[in-house]
Amino acid sequence: MLIYNTVLRKKQELTPIEDNHVKMYVCGITAYDYCHIGHARSTVVFDVLVRYLRHIGYKVTFVRNFTDIDDKIINRARQEGLTSDQVAEKYIQAFYQDMDRLNILRADIEPKATEHIPEMISLIRLLEDKGFAYSTKSGDVYFRVRKMEHYGKLSGRNIEELNSGARVAPGEEKEDPLDFALWKSSRPGEPQWDSPWGPGRPGWHLECSAMSEKYLGIPFDIHGGGQDLAFPHHENEMAQSEAAFGTKFVNYWVHNGFVRVNSEKMSKSLGNFITIKDILSSCHEEVLRFFLLTKHYRSPLDYSTSYLEEAEKAIKRIYQTISLLEGELAKTKWTRGPEFPETEQEISEISAKWDQAMNDDLNTAEALGHVFSLTRLANRMLETKSFRKSEAGRKLMKDILGLYQKWGQVLGLLSLHSLTFLDRIKEIICKRRNIDPAEIQALVEQRQAARKSRDFELADNLRGKLTELGIEVMDTPEGPKWDFT
Repeated sequence: MLIYNTVLRKKQELTPIEDNHVKMYVCGITAYDYCHIGHARSTVVFDVLVRYLRHIGYKVTFVRNFTDIDDKIINRARQEGLTSDQVAEKYIQAFYQDMDRLNILRADIEPKATEHIPEMISLIRLLEDKGFAYSTKSGDVYFRVRKMEHYGKLSGRNIEELNSGARVAPGEEKEDPLDFALWKSSRPGEPQWDSPWGPGRPGWHLECSAMSEKYLGIPFDIHGGGQDLAFPHHENEMAQSEAAFGTKFVNYWVHNGFVRVNSEKMSKSLGNFITIKDILSSCHEEVLRFFLLTKHYRSPLDYSTSYLEEAEKAIKRIYQTISLLEGELAKTKWTRGPEFPETEQEISEISAKWDQAMNDDLNTAEALGHVFSLTRLANRMLETKSFRKSEAGRKLMKDILGLYQKWGQVLGLLSLHSLTFLDRIKEIICKRRNIDPAEIQALVEQRQAARKSRDFELADNLRGKLTELGIEVMDTPEGPKWDFT
């Protein structure tokens, strides 16, 4: 498998340090607010990476942390009249609720920063012993950035350019403006822990270095996160870890791209900050997950309700095809009929292309294209009576459904019964368009009655009324059925 390594700016073949065992760490949330669509994208991307690595035979040890102490958590605690612990726990539980809906697998290990204070203190002491860390009179501890050779190599930043315009803020006791905090002395009313430098709390960058080393050892294989974390968070993680342990920190740095909202950067100041909860109030969970996989993970992803509705139509087509295949396979009479070697070959080629796309730096966008190739092939074959009736056709229909199931398990999609999904989508669209499904059903039944009484003018008028509402009526052997176009 090829994977893009941010630090080298190129794809590399994935070669784990231990045979057949991938050790992976991904930065989790700072638990002070509800998760937004950017969190959803990053979490889905790395969930698919874990699923795919296991699918192709690797054992994966996956660590995803929670930052449960931070300035933002402390400020939110003041706003909500809670303790920092209560705020962190509230939003960690909210994270689980959102991610369970998005079919995100739990990480193997999910450590919290506050549970690893001793490990962080030990790491700082190690950095002090090696001359990379220094304490101040007030009890803060900083990392000497300039002492670390090649600082900036992960994010591609030049240390002299970083220094341009950098200033020491009032009250800080840094030796250099570029130095970053490893330990922060406590202020009145804030959570604090005892340390050799006095009461305080760890800096943000420190926690991931301490926890990844504890659970995965150093070096480990993959460190992931959003593109926004490459600098300064991951740059500082790498610097302090390599300084402390004297060895390479991570073999492959993997970052997913930004999410934009209606072509603008998402931010609270622009009023386009969209939570997962907001989106799922009028969107099916699988539709959102599908949408997040429609672009390559390193590319920017533009979010809008129209793009989300396009994704809804797309995954609905797949489920409709699955429903048709399941309906045909439920039949009991089959003939020997003709063979379909060309179709069998097409299925095999599509399957191979899907594997190639996923092996090429987890290209889910291309892989989904091959899912639609299979869908088009299935629908084309279902139009052929001999295919639907023959033993050879039945085998190929089972093969197609098997691919949907296998691919769905990797992508975290297609996990529902087809009719359950389609009915739920219909309900969601009705709610979104403020349409009463009972009224639609009544119009469909009135049209059917008009047809039976040969009042074709009334039947056509009723069908036209339904068409204006964006509804299509299908006359089937089991009776009329309706759906949104």
